[in-house]
Amino acid sequence: MKLWLCLRFERLPLESLDRAGTGLVVVLERQRVLCANDRAAELGIRPGMGVATVRALAAEEPCQLLERDREAEARTLQRLCCWAYGVTPTLFSYREDCLQLEVGGCLALFRGLDPLLREVASGLTGRGFEARMGLAPTPAAAWLLSHADSGAALDCGAALEERLAPLPLALLADFSDTVDALRRAGLHCFGDILALPPTALARRCGAAFRDFLQRALGRHEEPSADFQPPPTFSDEYWFGYEVRANEELYPALQMLLQSLCGFLRNTQLQTGEIHWQLVGMDHSLREVTVRSSSRHSDWQNWYQLTRVRFERLALASSVEGVALACRELVSGELENIDLFAPRKQREPLAGLLDRLRNRLGLQAVLAIGCRDEHLPELALYTGYDRPAGSPAGAVAGEAQRPFWLMPEPQPLGERNGQLRWQGRLDLVYGPERIEDNWWREPACRDYYIARGQAGQYYWVFRDRRARRWFIHGIFA
Repeated sequence: MKLWLCLRFERLPLESLDRAGTGLVVVLERQRVLCANDRAAELGIRPGMGVATVRALAAEEPCQLLERDREAEARTLQRLCCWAYGVTPTLFSYREDCLQLEVGGCLALFRGLDPLLREVASGLTGRGFEARMGLAPTPAAAWLLSHADSGAALDCGAALEERLAPLPLALLADFSDTVDALRRAGLHCFGDILALPPTALARRCGAAFRDFLQRALGRHEEPSADFQPPPTFSDEYWFGYEVRANEELYPALQMLLQSLCGFLRNTQLQTGEIHWQLVGMDHSLREVTVRSSSRHSDWQNWYQLTRVRFERLALASSVEGVALACRELVSGELENIDLFAPRKQREPLAGLLDRLRNRLGLQAVLAIGCRDEHLPELALYTGYDRPAGSPAGAVAGEAQRPFWLMPEPQPLGERNGQLRWQGRLDLVYGPERIEDNWWREPACRDYYIARGQAGQYYWVFRDRRARRWFIHGIFA
């Protein structure tokens, strides 16, 4: 059985424009109050008031008047959808200020309805949002019940018609003419119209009103489009006070990274680069980029790298908000985990390199790797990152090649047909023929592994064109 949880954000116009919550803030639409924060409500400012009335009530303290931004509200709902995707994969935005979450299929995951509701409430509180909740078998009924008191809104034990009966018909603003006609006839709540036969209700109120009621009661299927995760991620946090020290940023950074990595795990994506944006009290913006040599979705790793970058960061001005953006998401790759490895392993080399690069700069640490080239001197690569198209592991034959190559092959001496390099050399493995670079300077070589008198192994070759012997590398 499906169970829908409606989250209705009554203060979404305010929360999408001013998450800091400081001072006296009022959101206007067509020069009328749409919503206001708690400080404005204490002064008696109510929805529907004009600008002149607001200024008269707030004459003794500064008042911030904001114009409603529907695009900002849509972006906020999108971010909330990304968060709610970690609760259930079946959800969608509803009307202009609601989310509908199908939670009936994930009750076993949260071990019951009460733990799920606590998880949702905790997630919203931690993100600075307030929402009215409603539970019902259909999205429309869940939205209607979000206007009831908390006891009736979340009580699934009673019949749906019984729970809807006390709600006023005035909630149906989309059918205002029909509601006015019903009120004149003495019908004021849902209980009054639920007692009417459907045919009589259709004659009195019209087919559209009857169909809405049938969908709310679950007698007709209600079409909906499931939420599809976006190709990028963005989120933000507003402090509500001036932040002057880097240490005060860390709890917000941790929360945003947990949100990002939760989204990445839910969508089976990974990233190798994140972007922080600090919003100053003077509306200045400062961007900080944090990179990792490997793509992953581990928030603790990203938090450690972020702290390394922020330890060297001097705040030029006080900060009131921080935003996190991730613009490059790729499909996740499975990690090779040793089942029998000790629990306390040493830090991987990639983690050490990431910390050094974020502390010292990208140019301070060079990477060594191999290109897909035949000639050894061209295959070795040194740079800031692995070149495009380079193999991730060893290529064929690398197991018999040294990683330490000389800058230039050095000629070997010969005495009585015996190769010498700081003593006698004996060939113990080979040959491996390499023939390449015919379009520039042709090379034809036979490579061998040679052992010296002290037991050291060398990589030598015979140049078939010059008919001479050279040493090219030394095995560790």
